[in-house]
Amino acid sequence: MRRLREAAGLTAREAAALLGTSRVQISHIESGLTGVSEERLRRLASHYACTDDEFVDALVAMATDRTRGWWEEYRGLLPTSFLDLSELDHHSSFLREVSILFVPGLLQTEDYARAVFSSRVPELTADELEMRVRYRMARQAIDISYEVIIHEAALRIRVSDRATSRTQLNRLLDLSEADHITLRVVPFDLDGFSRASSTMTYAGGPVPKLDTVVRDAPHGSVFIDSEAQLNAYRTRFRKVKALALAPERSRDLIHRLTKEL
Repeated sequence: MRRLREAAGLTAREAAALLGTSRVQISHIESGLTGVSEERLRRLASHYACTDDEFVDALVAMATDRTRGWWEEYRGLLPTSFLDLSELDHHSSFLREVSILFVPGLLQTEDYARAVFSSRVPELTADELEMRVRYRMARQAIDISYEVIIHEAALRIRVSDRATSRTQLNRLLDLSEADHITLRVVPFDLDGFSRASSTMTYAGGPVPKLDTVVRDAPHGSVFIDSEAQLNAYRTRFRKVKALALAPERSRDLIHRLTKEL
């Protein structure tokens, strides 16, 4: 809604006047901190001269979704970005991911996740650590199309011990057989590869305009939704996918790595 308002050349104060509310209320609606009725959302979209009915319908469906997600039990206990990520999963039609140094959270075993969270600085308390592990395991219960590309570095780095790494690799082999998961590996011996220098998660929305890219940053997750940047990430994922090993050859590589442990 903020992008639509800004594209229409209106300030938050001007948008508030259209609804007979306050600038703060408009800011809260745009930030997702407060709900908005279908009637008000459609009025705003009309004032913003948005003629994309499919886009507006998707916004209405998201704004009026009264589902209480499983992640709500963690509200106030985990950073807001964790909950935002789970809500993004809930509304996504597909997920695409590139991971370089770690196995993606959606594919991690409990021991692997615990080792990753244990390396956090500053250190987490025992309760905080176990809460994040429980959250990560709960987030894995998705069944939408999930394409993931993992660099061989992430498969070889031991976040804990040999047993943890072996179990994690075997879990990847099992998950790669799931109907909704497509797993590809970027091997070390690929010449001239420089396109996967950092991780990314691409979440497909109900319509392309609601797609979102999630990037990890030192201060937490960053959510990107500008059309220009989305196009760049779409192109990047296609190029990385074209260079990665096919799913069957990827499984062969993972199987070979398990034999080395």
